[in-house]
Amino acid sequence: MKKYLLALSAVAVLCLGANAKNHEVKMLDVNSEGTMVFEPGFLQIEPGDSVTFVPTHKTHWAKSVVIPEGASKFESKLDEKATFSFDKEGVYIYECPPHKIMNMMGIIQVGKATNLEKVRLAIPKLEKRASENKGRLEKYAKQIKE
Repeated sequence: MKKYLLALSAVAVLCLGANAKNHEVKMLDVNSEGTMVFEPGFLQIEPGDSVTFVPTHKTHWAKSVVIPEGASKFESKLDEKATFSFDKEGVYIYECPPHKIMNMMGIIQVGKATNLEKVRLAIPKLEKRASENKGRLEKYAKQIKE
């Protein structure tokens, strides 16, 4: 009986992983939104999904700046594709460090917005440091589902 339950548990875990999706975020110098931008800038995913950050031009990488409590920080390397899994529900704000002054930031919502108050407090501070593309992060935040 124990072996049967163990096997059944293993199958359940594998089935959950089989439903996980991988999403792609491009790191661009320019698109229809303006300069120094992630595409898409807002992404809604489910717990267990992963996101691959793809540098389409040089001098880009992605680094988390606001994450849900208990979640792992993430940071890719300069000019390298990187994939991160998101298991903890909540809202993640990330940036391209060399272009944060140009408001090169994005938002990933994983499941429910468990840390929405923290995100709402952080956005004005993050927007304030931007010299270009002001309001971009606020625009993305309007897409967060409560």
